[in-house]
Amino acid sequence: MPPGFVHLHTHSEFSLLDGAARLDGLVKRAIELEMPALALTDHGVMYGALDFYTKCKAAGIKPIVGVEAYVAPGSHKDRGRISPPSSAGRGDWGVGEKNAYHLLLLAKNLQGYKNLLKLTTLAAVEGFYYKPRVDHELLRQYSDGIIATSACLGGEVCTALMKGDYEKARNTAGFYRDLYGADNYYIELQNHSLPKQIECNVSLLKIARELGLQAICTNDVHYLDQKDADAHDVLLCIGTGSTVNEPNRLRYEADQFYMKSAAEMAQIFTDHPATLEQTTEIASRCDLELEFGRAPLPTPDIPDGRTAITYLRQLAEQGLERKVGRVHEKYRQRLEYELGIVEQTGFAQYFLIVRDFALFAREKGIFFGVRGSAAGSLTSFCADITDIDPLDYELTFERFLNPERIQMPDIDMDFEDARRGEVIEYVTRKYGEDHVAQIVTFGTLAARAAIKDSGRALGMTIPDVNRVVGMIPTMPLGITISRALQDNPEFKQVYNREPEVKHLVDTAMRLEGVSRHASVHAAGVVISHEPLVEYTPLQRSADGAYVTQYSAGALEKIGLLKMDFLGL
Repeated sequence: MPPGFVHLHTHSEFSLLDGAARLDGLVKRAIELEMPALALTDHGVMYGALDFYTKCKAAGIKPIVGVEAYVAPGSHKDRGRISPPSSAGRGDWGVGEKNAYHLLLLAKNLQGYKNLLKLTTLAAVEGFYYKPRVDHELLRQYSDGIIATSACLGGEVCTALMKGDYEKARNTAGFYRDLYGADNYYIELQNHSLPKQIECNVSLLKIARELGLQAICTNDVHYLDQKDADAHDVLLCIGTGSTVNEPNRLRYEADQFYMKSAAEMAQIFTDHPATLEQTTEIASRCDLELEFGRAPLPTPDIPDGRTAITYLRQLAEQGLERKVGRVHEKYRQRLEYELGIVEQTGFAQYFLIVRDFALFAREKGIFFGVRGSAAGSLTSFCADITDIDPLDYELTFERFLNPERIQMPDIDMDFEDARRGEVIEYVTRKYGEDHVAQIVTFGTLAARAAIKDSGRALGMTIPDVNRVVGMIPTMPLGITISRALQDNPEFKQVYNREPEVKHLVDTAMRLEGVSRHASVHAAGVVISHEPLVEYTPLQRSADGAYVTQYSAGALEKIGLLKMDFLGL
């Protein structure tokens, strides 16, 4: 029976255009391989970390949250470049990566996770130069609760070895040993049948012995199965704008970057079985427990001596008198009922926050409106959030808020498109730049895009690719390539008769649905009481605004306040 083994160096589709494995596929494969734990270590970002954590927990697998960080050779704010190692043998030195080394970081506990959030944020916000980068000083500042490894051929230690500088490699490993402690820094061995890796492993083991460090073995997972290697190669070409036929392009020189079984790893590292066992030892030491619920809401302006609910009650009662005039008993009963539900669910602050920027819009003459179930709230009407009297239209409150609701109520607001930014700027000034952020979203390779991008990467002519693209209908939205094959006899016929088309379509189907790029949600904004970096890693948009690295669904699990500032 093979020794235990846990994958600690794993990339998902969120290593954008470099990882082809989806989170569900990674977790499912870990179950099939009977692995007790699994790490996620995407390149420089933590886009998928929270969803990965919840998926692993649901599957009974211990999640290990990490990142393969980029480390600048000097300060992370510098914009210099380093020379890549010669003949690295794979894609460690792709476009723009010549200005940073790789370092694998894993969260041992909640403190380590919080430090990863901060490191990843600082890398993206302050250190971005082709890639998001940290430096030695930041690593020292946020080292608590973290296990680090020397990483792959792109790591600082291996880079020195490949340049023939053993002393520098040893000193670098010594620096990280002193930074993290001998118990938390590991020498990482990899063997994807690449001569440079095999050569480096000899020196890496020597360094480990001389410095009293433990060695682990990993497989640099970028796709699930060995058969996915060709599709992953096409994905790399999509990301670099090259074709598979170009001789000097970024490529992985072997088809071994898949999720291997413990038996396969044992066979590869048959002379060093302890390196497998050390991965399970690391997994046993990583014990991250995240709590989900409702994060504290930011505090709007509340007069001294008042609570959020007493102040909201005062505003609502005053607004009722002002807006309705002679108040019928049914209004008083409805308002009292609603305020009781608001108090019970603890959402008074939410109403006050929305009211605040609604008043700002009114004062500045910015046209706005409220859509959806919020129109059924008399409290919103009385507090000047909406202009619709719900009793006039017999609108119910329960669709908007009821005692069973755990999630935040949802007041979607439309602002005139040309002035929407003014409202977001106001909220940012009021609560602080580090408390307000827009929300990331991910563009994926949909059916037609997967065909088009794959065809270009495979070196096919534009007319040939467009002919295949034209066989996939634009409607219904979200149609898949396999569905188009079923529904379109002509497409099926061409697929069966033309080998080049079959290869294109098979490749595209393997990549279909993979995240292609990160962008900014059209409307979503999160506002927090604590700095957002306590909950989510951040980055900057093209215009300099903060953007979360976690998607809207993940932010909802954390319980952060999400508002939709829609442009109309």
